[in-house]
Amino acid sequence: MDNFILLLLVLTSIVSVTFIFERGFALRWNRVLPPGVSEAARNCRSDAELPMLHRICKDHPSALSRLLVAAATHLDCPRAENVEALQTRARHEIARLERGIVVLEITTGIAPLLGLVGTIYGLILLFGTMDAGASADGGRFAGGIALALRATLMGLLIAIPSLVSWSYFTRKVETLAVELESECDDFLRRFYGSNGEKRGRGME
Repeated sequence: MDNFILLLLVLTSIVSVTFIFERGFALRWNRVLPPGVSEAARNCRSDAELPMLHRICKDHPSALSRLLVAAATHLDCPRAENVEALQTRARHEIARLERGIVVLEITTGIAPLLGLVGTIYGLILLFGTMDAGASADGGRFAGGIALALRATLMGLLIAIPSLVSWSYFTRKVETLAVELESECDDFLRRFYGSNGEKRGRGME
């Protein structure tokens, strides 16, 4: 039983470390908002430049690229309809960014509980030895204490980095979401007038 508890703690730590590195790679600023795509979006000011933007977005797949392509695809629609379609797409992109963070949240809660289970089991072994009156069985007595301490320590060593990473990545996703919204809003403002119609349409 003690080996099983420690094995679960080791597996939890492996899962936690894996997702910490995976989210750290996936949520890099340049991966979510490639500078080349941002620059192309700022330079795109007319329908004639849209094919170039599509090409750059295709060459640099990212959350920003997919949102810009969605916005450019609906430019023939009124701004309100475009914004609504863009918000739907944005929710999918944010869900993709948050995909692995929930695992860190789960490991943050599970690791201390597994550590507590190991601690309780260790104490059961300890007091079971005392109840049996086997004072000569010092190895079993020490084993109960060791398991309790190891399980508690491992649970905390897993939970603390997971909690820190979960908080950091959650905050980073919020920051990236704000920046994505700003980039898309700037793009739409260059193509729509104050009346919500595409520039030049009201004069036709």
